[in-house]
Amino acid sequence: VATVGNDGALEGPTRVAGGNGESAVQPLWSPDGVLHFVSDRGNWWNLRRLAGGRVEPLTDIEAEFATPPWVFGMKNYAFLSPTRILCAFTRRGTWSLAILDTRTRHLTPVDLPFTDISSVQCNGSQAVFLAGSPTEPLSVVRLDLDTGGHEVLRRATSLSIAAEYLSTPEPIEFPTAGGRTAHGLFYAPRNPEFAAPEGERPPLVVMIHGGPTSMATTALRLNIQYYTSRGIAVLDVNYGGSTGYGREYRERLNGAWGVVDVDDCCSGAAYLAAQGRVDANSLAIRGGSAGGYTTLACLAFRKAFAAGASHYGVSDCEILARDTHKFESRYLDTLIGPYPERRDLYVARSPLYHLDGLDRPVIFFQGLDDKVVPPNQAEMLFDALRKRGVPTAYVPFEGEQHGFRKAENICRALEGELYFFARVLGFEPADAIPPVSIENL
Repeated sequence: VATVGNDGALEGPTRVAGGNGESAVQPLWSPDGVLHFVSDRGNWWNLRRLAGGRVEPLTDIEAEFATPPWVFGMKNYAFLSPTRILCAFTRRGTWSLAILDTRTRHLTPVDLPFTDISSVQCNGSQAVFLAGSPTEPLSVVRLDLDTGGHEVLRRATSLSIAAEYLSTPEPIEFPTAGGRTAHGLFYAPRNPEFAAPEGERPPLVVMIHGGPTSMATTALRLNIQYYTSRGIAVLDVNYGGSTGYGREYRERLNGAWGVVDVDDCCSGAAYLAAQGRVDANSLAIRGGSAGGYTTLACLAFRKAFAAGASHYGVSDCEILARDTHKFESRYLDTLIGPYPERRDLYVARSPLYHLDGLDRPVIFFQGLDDKVVPPNQAEMLFDALRKRGVPTAYVPFEGEQHGFRKAENICRALEGELYFFARVLGFEPADAIPPVSIENL
């Protein structure tokens, strides 16, 4: 903090929080002029304030009151008065809303049917935020703080699905490399109109979030329900490095991207297979962007999965370090190592340099206008697999960049992914799907 002089210069700047070993985010001034922020100096991103020249904790629980600041304006709390804060926090992938009394430090839960909450704003007795649940898509919600009643103002989609068709996430913990524990959300197959043959276990699709320090949440995701309603289980992995489980868990990925995430995704699939909840011989993996990188790394460096799908996935870490946008320009120094000093690590962890290990069927989905992960990365991998006789497919999209925006392309990618998995894993899809041209099959 600092005083702004008459000439606009900062006078007497003092560091309140943040630096090596502490992440301080979302600074806000209360109505009476007290600085509040979220800090993880106690391992968990909890609320704090600067009072009388010293930092005071307002909450001290094993939960996160913030997420990585990927964009400007992210807010997980807002002031109802100088002494009352409406705040959202997450535990084990599930978000809650509560009112904090800063005098007593007491958190009073707000009873709502939502499990994913963000972008909290307040104005008097009204609050507005984004919220979703396993049966409700992400929506703009208004809360009346006097009555406790809420109203959905706008849903992300008008599509309505009966609850009996929706698979709800089960938070799971599973053992992983180094004697550690990792986390995920397991979705069992669900469709009241069908039943699996006696004794048969479902295939499993492991889904990898992007970031890579983002997190999988419990809000309704139609791509997950697309699989579960067709008899296929899904594991949405919050591998070491994901947000929502404290700083120590988040820092597992430091210097270990391409190692810890790979270990955890493989371990999660193996855990479910050992529990008898999925078919050990029908394990697939998919992800986009950073999740696409983890997908390709799992397939190149491990033998846990029978097939994979990469959506604009990173295959060359060195190119990403050299050419990425300014906001993430030194991101990989933390996730892998300083570049170019540790170029050896970038080569060692890039699937593009380890094509000999990439011998499982892979389908690639790629926007041809992608500037973050250029199309030639997917094309080189596709050509290499095709020449080596490995079943593979490449689906490019004109006019798409890093992430698909057109509804018809999103639909085509999802259907194409299921079609590919069905062909290489040897099962018949439940509905007619436009075919994808698969080489070597």
